[in-house]
Amino acid sequence: MRRCLLPALIVLAACAPAEPEPTPLADPPAGGATRIEADVAFLADDLLEGRAAGTRGFDLAAHYLARRFQALGLEPAGQDGWYQPVDLLLGQRIPDGAAFEIERDGAIETFAFQREFVPGIDFHRARAEIVAPLVFVGQAVVAPEFGVDDFAGVEVRGKIAVYLNGAPARFPNDQRAFYASAREKAANLVARGAVGAISVSDPEREERSPWERGARNWVMPGMRLRGADGQPLDTHPELQVTLTLSAAAAERLFAGAPQSAEEVFRRQRDGELVAFDLPGTARLASRSHTEPVQSRNVVARLRGADPALATEHVVLTAHLDHVGFGAPVEGDRLYNGALDNALGSAILLEAAQQAVLQARRPRRSLVFVALTAEERGLLGAERFAADPGLDGEVVANLNMDMPVILFPQDDVVPIGIEHSSLKAVVEASVAELGMRLSPDPFPEEVVFIRSDQYAFVRRGVPAVYLDGGVHSLDPAIDGRAVLDGFLREHYHQPSDQASLPIHYASAARLALLNQRIAFRVADAAERPRWNAGNFFGQRFARQD
Repeated sequence: MRRCLLPALIVLAACAPAEPEPTPLADPPAGGATRIEADVAFLADDLLEGRAAGTRGFDLAAHYLARRFQALGLEPAGQDGWYQPVDLLLGQRIPDGAAFEIERDGAIETFAFQREFVPGIDFHRARAEIVAPLVFVGQAVVAPEFGVDDFAGVEVRGKIAVYLNGAPARFPNDQRAFYASAREKAANLVARGAVGAISVSDPEREERSPWERGARNWVMPGMRLRGADGQPLDTHPELQVTLTLSAAAAERLFAGAPQSAEEVFRRQRDGELVAFDLPGTARLASRSHTEPVQSRNVVARLRGADPALATEHVVLTAHLDHVGFGAPVEGDRLYNGALDNALGSAILLEAAQQAVLQARRPRRSLVFVALTAEERGLLGAERFAADPGLDGEVVANLNMDMPVILFPQDDVVPIGIEHSSLKAVVEASVAELGMRLSPDPFPEEVVFIRSDQYAFVRRGVPAVYLDGGVHSLDPAIDGRAVLDGFLREHYHQPSDQASLPIHYASAARLALLNQRIAFRVADAAERPRWNAGNFFGQRFARQD
């Protein structure tokens, strides 16, 4: 057989048609680059003061988006015209009264506010103080399917739990993302009776994002959604005081413990963490100020043409907020947020523009939502996903967040593409435009749970987050190096401004891609589905 097969294969190969030529890269939509540039110029202007949720600057941005949607001929789809009200509770740290100290053998070890620790904001109490023993609980992960219980062998009840960020590197990305979330860790601590918590940073994390850069922004407020009774939602009041500790200070925290900080960090890298009690008794204290504020999501709709499917909605999102004012850097304390996420919001507008320019409407309805309070914990997305206020249901989410488009690019990074039938839709749309897909350059950052699409995922809605690419069309530019540089030098810094060399033609092409994907999803015979056996699909399954 083999002797006969080889000549046959040669003949077949000779007769086989040539590989089709790749589709040429689509030109960006006419005028798209100019429109996006103008939108970014306004949204990232000093006039809007960083667009922090609950501020006048954000309200100006929301008004601008609403008027732009109106000019496109979309219909208002919020619970208040163009808007969906989002009730929030704003919390602010008060340094006077914040404390962390450990008493061992009659000596007191005191840690320095900001330089070594930053307390969490207490949304339930103006003042809080606890004195309790310490227990180290690894990464506070409980994952029976992987044989991991970081609480094994120790008693946590009545103690202050000390833990590291992240989840074991050996976990698949989906599970690692889920178990790394602060939400899951806090739930584990509360379930086991912890009265306080200390999250310890690590050297690898601080190499990417230095402690000093984040700690100096303790002045920035936090937020929670506010219920009808005025109380914060999704909080854990059982954890009476929480704080984050620098990696450098961990050496003193673990002094005299069964393992040193150096060994703990090594075990974290090797996946060998074990729980143990720490010597001494700790005192944690915090002061906080809270007040109610209100913000809003901006919601617009292009109603579907098929009466039977128009009540199924494909939702395109981008967060409109940034962080406002923060710690000054070289004298500048205004954080404009040009790429994060004025650019994403402008791409959302351009995707809407391309949708209304089509000769026909899609079968399902498209909803365009500019979200508030992403920077404070995906709060606007949580509000919308929990109660969209639409005459129907949400069947898919396409999210755009901080696309780093600082060079000409022909690719897109599709975060979460592997989870659902959206993969085939994205691939077909990318091929149609002559673009390419690039893998997530930072899978360890588990960004699938860190942007607004996760609020939809948690309610069983298939979602994908389309991020900027890493492949440069200019051979003189290393796209990955440019991305690394932005994250290191400009991310959540005052220098994230419209003066950065944003490549608006590539941004316009990304907007067109979003429109093409949205139309394909909206026109498909079936709504998107989670892949069989998918972790998120099983974890957050809903009954359709």
